[in-house]
Amino acid sequence: MAETHTMDIKRIRADFPVLDVEVKPGVKLVYLDSGATSQKPVQVIERMNQYYRAENANIHRGVHKLAEQATEDYEGARGKVAKFINAAKAKEIVFTRNATEAVNLVAFTWGRANLQAGDVVVLTEMEHHANLVPWQMLAAERGIRLEFIPVTEEGVLDMSALPGLMELKPKLVSFTAMSNVLGTITPIAEIVKAAHAAGALAMVDGAQSVPHLPTDVRALDIDFLVFSSHKMLGPTGLGVLYGKEALLEAMPPFMGGGDMIKRVKLREFSTAGVPHKFEAGTPAIAEVIGLGAAVDYLNEIGMEAIAAHDRELTAYALERLEEVPGVWIFGPGIEHKSSNASFTLKGAHPHDVAEILNRHGVATRAGHHCAMPVHEKFSVPATTRASFYLYNTKEEIDTLVEALYQVKEIFK
Repeated sequence: MAETHTMDIKRIRADFPVLDVEVKPGVKLVYLDSGATSQKPVQVIERMNQYYRAENANIHRGVHKLAEQATEDYEGARGKVAKFINAAKAKEIVFTRNATEAVNLVAFTWGRANLQAGDVVVLTEMEHHANLVPWQMLAAERGIRLEFIPVTEEGVLDMSALPGLMELKPKLVSFTAMSNVLGTITPIAEIVKAAHAAGALAMVDGAQSVPHLPTDVRALDIDFLVFSSHKMLGPTGLGVLYGKEALLEAMPPFMGGGDMIKRVKLREFSTAGVPHKFEAGTPAIAEVIGLGAAVDYLNEIGMEAIAAHDRELTAYALERLEEVPGVWIFGPGIEHKSSNASFTLKGAHPHDVAEILNRHGVATRAGHHCAMPVHEKFSVPATTRASFYLYNTKEEIDTLVEALYQVKEIFK
């Protein structure tokens, strides 16, 4: 990977106006909550402003100048996203409201069309609720069976359980590429290969990984990938579903209405081709264009350099946090981890820790992070999570640690 010094952090930070915010007079923001949502560079903000100021029109329908320009920019962004993850075709990219909707789309279209009572879907014990609840809903409706790759005490997947699970002949294996709680980077290629050997499709939740690690869906042979715009410097309210073209073509539509149809009569309809079959109604045009600008920004810096920077920050954070007496860090060591550090502090509730850190300008997240089962696995109701991205520095991690000592003083 590229070394961190290849990134001009000072220049990068200058692109993010929010990093100059003072939480209170004299206390500057230290934003360590990118796992929840990333901040946005001026390049993304200004690109969306440009659309609203000079290009605002609906897409695909109009023949006037603004409509044609908006359509070109919207579909151009689709092409950028496809290239970013090395999809074979732009039509393999479907825009949704968020990654959660993308999982639901697969569950309620592919799942309903292909899963029957007794069929097995394999997940993991470290899944975000977004890649758990939709399958539980389908299990309640169809009687499908859910099985799970266990998580070890070290916070990695117990891959010794995989062969036995594949003997159940699952129809789908759906798993996170990076845990939003543990920071664990899962062995995508190994799981996908095992799934395909068992005759199953493989779906990857890339909400945490795509913003931080180079992603190549063709090299990994992923069947479905979901991720979110807002975690990769783009706007909120926008998610992405990648699906192999043949799979998307065979799936029924998710929602009905305008733009997803080819022809409508009073008693029947036919759908448009992919990806439009899954994009009913007026989409998030400005947001898609903003995501295109975010992809341009990430490409300019380079995902290899970003991955190296995140890894170096995470390693430093683990070292510094381990210095603080009473801190318990969840998840594996740096060899299997990146981009976050979730922890508890003895004698203090995670929510109290986060609140006091906030008084020192340090923005973290406290709670179960929409991943209750993995917290239950480690017998804690909640953790405090510091998560890092390309604009963070080691000095900010030092500020986090100094503030934690202040927390200890209060709760001693």
